[in-house]
Amino acid sequence: MENSKKNSSQTFSDFLRVTFKDVVTPVAAFLNRLGLTPNMVTLAGLAGQIIAGGLIAAGYITFGGLLLVLVAPLDFLDGTMARLRGTPSRFGAFLDSATDRYAELAIFGGLLIYYTQRMDVLACVLVYLAAAGSLMVSYVRARAQGLGYEAKIGLLSRVERYLILVPLLIFNVPFWAVVILAIFTNLTAIQRIFYVRRMAEQDANNVPQ
Repeated sequence: MENSKKNSSQTFSDFLRVTFKDVVTPVAAFLNRLGLTPNMVTLAGLAGQIIAGGLIAAGYITFGGLLLVLVAPLDFLDGTMARLRGTPSRFGAFLDSATDRYAELAIFGGLLIYYTQRMDVLACVLVYLAAAGSLMVSYVRARAQGLGYEAKIGLLSRVERYLILVPLLIFNVPFWAVVILAIFTNLTAIQRIFYVRRMAEQDANNVPQ
């Protein structure tokens, strides 16, 4: 594989995994001893975020944000549990990625219902743009990986999105969360698209004639 297809830059998620390794590892080991599997923890995290989305839809914005504080860290635990078991699997990684998308959509769906009930058209449009941008950030990276590129760059990966969303939900100002996400998730997706374009052009120029 060409060097241009490699992106060694560390994401904020990678940074957090390294920084909190000494905290996450003992918790993951404890959950393993309880007999829980990584996939069970993955699905528990999804269930928690669906419930949080329901709370948001019902107008309990702060409670939804607080629940996210409790369940979002499960996303770090499942992978660590699998590594400690020595049984990381492709399906486990696939399930984790798929449930991450459903989890985000549950939160955006809750916000969309909340604003629809209030007939706030602008907020509904912004929620749609935020959801679309979030999905595109993940899709562009996944599609790039299929082509051999690691498109991890950009302003708002999943962890950064939650670091913006959760505090603003807790403080009951969800409108500003969707404004920020609507703008910067789409900018992140565009960043990644241009990154892949640049890498592809470099590879094309390096092809022997």
